[in-house]
Amino acid sequence: MTIHITSDEWEAELGRHLRELRLRQNLDQRQLAERAAVALNAVKNLEHGKGSTITSLIKVLRALGREEWVGTLAPQVSISPLQMLKTKPVRQRASRVKGTPHV
Repeated sequence: MTIHITSDEWEAELGRHLRELRLRQNLDQRQLAERAAVALNAVKNLEHGKGSTITSLIKVLRALGREEWVGTLAPQVSISPLQMLKTKPVRQRASRVKGTPHV
């Protein structure tokens, strides 16, 4: 069963996580804004799930030491198992030309 979460719900959830991280590091919103070099309103908006720019989000994540979160949003693309089945195996040796003796 797939659960569909709205964009607003995702933003609110992300905001809760950011707030928890900030509080664990014993920072108030103003301190985080200064550390991240963003406006105080950007931090408030992010924490309240009201959105902000991607740049502000990345700066806040860096200031909290969680920039790896961005990488989880866009993981490395790899070859799918189905694509692997469609590819030809790598040759291990050259074909023998007909009419040449075995060496």
